[in-house]
Amino acid sequence: MQQTNNKVEQGNKAHEAIPGNPSTATSSSQKLNDRSNGKPLRVLGEEDWRFWMQNGYIVIKNAVSKEQARRTADFLWEFDEKSPTDSSTWYAPPRAEMKMKELTGTGMVEVYNHQHLWNNRQTQRVYDAFVDVWGTEELWVTIDRANLNFPLPVGVEKKGFIHWDYDPETKPQNVQGVLALADQDDENMGGFQCIPWLYRNYDTWKLTQPEDRDRFQPSLEGLEDKIVKVKMEAGDLLIFNSTEPHGIRPNKSKDKVRIAQYISMMPAEPENEVLKNWRINSWKNRIAPEGYAFPGDPRNWEQTKYEEAELTDLGKKLLGLNDW
Repeated sequence: MQQTNNKVEQGNKAHEAIPGNPSTATSSSQKLNDRSNGKPLRVLGEEDWRFWMQNGYIVIKNAVSKEQARRTADFLWEFDEKSPTDSSTWYAPPRAEMKMKELTGTGMVEVYNHQHLWNNRQTQRVYDAFVDVWGTEELWVTIDRANLNFPLPVGVEKKGFIHWDYDPETKPQNVQGVLALADQDDENMGGFQCIPWLYRNYDTWKLTQPEDRDRFQPSLEGLEDKIVKVKMEAGDLLIFNSTEPHGIRPNKSKDKVRIAQYISMMPAEPENEVLKNWRINSWKNRIAPEGYAFPGDPRNWEQTKYEEAELTDLGKKLLGLNDW
């Protein structure tokens, strides 16, 4: 493995100027599960499957235990140097500049390879849910971060945003996911929002849009009443198709904090040596992804304060350290 100063060549360079997570492929050569393989579903029921196909997202209840979710949330408060009981700590300026300006102030926590994050990634029920939507057991997990979305300060107005991480014109075969680490039962407190109507009607909707439209951020004119604000409980996992327009809604609550971890999986690419080497190095040396939406942690706390995460047999395969 070619390595200099704990860095190896970034495995997926497509994310230098677009959103999306560069720790896996931008789009899979394997199509999402259409159930033609005849394999039984592991986690989703038939009603869940119909909802997934119709709406482009699904919530898997109790993907991790509430205790595991709480431990991860406690760690995020510690890592971000903030206190859940002292709101005066919540509004420190960002440590690094975010190139993707829509994400500025949305509470991204620049931690990627800590043990708590890997514990959630290698939880069997989380993995099984992604096996259901992909129809294959041979998956790699994204190396992604977490989120502490605080209430908007008094006098600050923010609309939230809806976007795609991948140009829907390319019909990407990809999914994304978010694990709730605290209850998000209040629509005002921030959290995931999406537009299933646009997911279903994209091809006809685009005919009404200008040719030079932003391919990553749709105009919401006429769509405001179609935005769905998804409620979740601690431990729930939401998976959504990458052609689902989505975003983080503003936290307009008085004192509630949305806490979450981003987790997704894609078919493994063991033949992609550059990407596999980058992934293993990222885990081993606690290296953040590089890209348009990923500024990293200038304190380098993952390298200096925390140990290499221990992986289970499943975790080693989900990383790419061991082959399926």
